Amino acid sequence: MARVFVYGTLKKGQPNYKHMIDTAKGLAKFQGRGRTVEKYPLVIAGKYNIPYMLNIPGTGHHVAGEIYSVDDQMLQFLDEFEGCPDMYQRTLMRIEVVEWEGKGGAGEARAAAEGVVECFVYSTTTYPPEWVGLPYHDSYDSSGKHGLSYVLRESR
Repeated sequence: MARVFVYGTLKKGQPNYKHMIDTAKGLAKFQGRGRTVEKYPLVIAGKYNIPYMLNIPGTGHHVAGEIYSVDDQMLQFLDEFEGCPDMYQRTLMRIEVVEWEGKGGAGEARAAAEGVVECFVYSTTTYPPEWVGLPYHDSYDSSGKHGLSYVLRESR
């Protein structure tokens, strides 16, 4: 099992969460909530209002999201869904645990107790330079006050 941190449309209550609970795509087990240890710019960009975490460590905010434990099948689905490695790149990042529900081995419990876990995160280094000038968010909600509702793939 791999640990994945999601910060956008795959979170609970967001437009693509349905994929995280679709066992035909693999298994994803909610572990808890967290935020990036380093600051990153989280922007909403493009004509479909897609959330992107720009891989510019030290700039922006500590981005909030959810931590999941996923099997190989779900990880492969997520790679395809996220257009990895062209649109997003899957990299390991340190995530500060804010709230932990995960049950697992002693190593997992110790990591959570220490407050920081390593997770795969889909961020991007392949973005138009003007995205750096967009507003930075610390948390994503498709129906947030930014007014930039995400456009589902089936509606594009």
